[in-house]
Amino acid sequence: MGVTVEDVMQLPVFKNAKVLTEIQAIPVEWISVIETPVENFVRNHEFVLSTGIGCGEDIAALEQYVHDVIRSEASALAFATGRHIYKVPDRIIQLAEDNNFSLIEIPWEVRFGDILQEVFRLIAREKETEQQQAEAVRQELINCVLNGKGLQEITTILFNNTRIPIAISDHNKQIRANQQFDRYFIDVLNGKREEEYQLVTPSAFSDHPLSHYIEKYQIKDESCYQLTILSNYKKQGYLLFKPVEDEQLSWIVLTILEHALTACALYFVKENAIEMTEIRLKDNFLLDLAKTNIEIDKSLLSKAQLLGYDLDKSYICLVGDIRFKKAIDDHIASDDHSVKSSSMHSRNYYIQKEVTHAGDVLKRDTMTTFDEGEVIVYLDADASTYSKTANQFLDLVERRLNELLAGITISWGISCPKEKDYTFHQSYEEAKAALKIGRQQHEDGDRTFFSDTRMNRLLMALSHEREIENIVEETLEKLIQYDEKRQTDLIHTFIVYNKYNSNVSQTARALNLHRQSLLHRLRNIEQLTGLSLLDADDLFLLELSVRLWMLKKVEE
Repeated sequence: MGVTVEDVMQLPVFKNAKVLTEIQAIPVEWISVIETPVENFVRNHEFVLSTGIGCGEDIAALEQYVHDVIRSEASALAFATGRHIYKVPDRIIQLAEDNNFSLIEIPWEVRFGDILQEVFRLIAREKETEQQQAEAVRQELINCVLNGKGLQEITTILFNNTRIPIAISDHNKQIRANQQFDRYFIDVLNGKREEEYQLVTPSAFSDHPLSHYIEKYQIKDESCYQLTILSNYKKQGYLLFKPVEDEQLSWIVLTILEHALTACALYFVKENAIEMTEIRLKDNFLLDLAKTNIEIDKSLLSKAQLLGYDLDKSYICLVGDIRFKKAIDDHIASDDHSVKSSSMHSRNYYIQKEVTHAGDVLKRDTMTTFDEGEVIVYLDADASTYSKTANQFLDLVERRLNELLAGITISWGISCPKEKDYTFHQSYEEAKAALKIGRQQHEDGDRTFFSDTRMNRLLMALSHEREIENIVEETLEKLIQYDEKRQTDLIHTFIVYNKYNSNVSQTARALNLHRQSLLHRLRNIEQLTGLSLLDADDLFLLELSVRLWMLKKVEE
């Protein structure tokens, strides 16, 4: 607690003093000589000396003076009697007693200078002791972090030195350490209990700089306090503490809490650095696994095991193309690199979190990394039920992601299950190929299984034949040129027309066109290609040419 009124009264200079009311165990942070009027010259926890000059013969004025000193929350008041006041009136003593205020008489012969000198020495010695104690705690906290200990050890050190219940949470308000802090208050602040709480302005504990950063929460008739843990102006977590009474938050306690903030910030920075290193190692490992044809040997299996991966299981690969609505895209594509980097990191964090969550729900291992706007996931799946497992997995991921990231859509390509001599690179290539084909044929957000792309892969293989390339070019050349020149979309019109089995009414509705407008487009297609849409062979040639041309665009 530091120097108290009791400590001051033990000084030799007060041996002849007369205590008029019970001495209160209140801190003394300063001592001064104050006469009437008091106004705002007296501060909290100040020991006041007075001769009573100006109100010695006016009891009402003396009573008002004492009342003003009490209202200023001074620690005690000592009158030098014998000149202006010969005896403190009973009425004044009663006023002090009614307010549990320490009132003292000192002989006129005792010089105020002597009293000031002794009290200042006492306060200075106590301050030096407190500073040494605070420095010892600071060193203990820093050593705790540097020696690899955790937040629980930090709270133990704090509690042992302050006797105040302490808890530490991360930036997501998840409690990471607790030392006798009531869980009820944590649940209320985190919204887990339907209790109202209010953020109020705390009264000034002292002139300690930290007091300006303390937040006070009022919950019913009780209150607790919070300090934000910052590092590089970024919130890392929160320090919660609940003193029995505000007097516990003395200068030394606030200094210890200030050192605790530094130690906690250091811990979180260290934890983040370790986490980022682990993430980079995992990302590099998975990208190498996906993009290079690595042989699965004992060395690779051992490395994977160190990173928490089991490569002996049967995996399918899912490659997702991440897209956002235009407003969000504009934000992510900002010229400000820090904004872009932060947005990408936040997006990837949520996707990674939901992938892990979905894997846990289905009791399936997952391995995830990111590459140029794509998410690459290896999912543990049985060969006989892999398509069902993949759909269940993606349903879980997307349902939660749509709540967290408004406007996000992910188109997926999904490989076949792993077989003998089947590498992770092959699985990635299959998923990538399925994604490309799916994006050309379907809308954003669809899923394409590699096993469902056999026809497209067959056509893709045919498209590389030079003679077939010439046929496609001859068939569609005028149609492509017309679309580019007139800014029309006759090829898309044909695709929809063919999709609805040459049904004009259904095609017009799908394209939101008048029937006559659609017929005009179809006549243009026939004129430009020289093919009849009523002839089965011509229709087949046009459909095949369009599909080959589109697959060629996918490859490019």
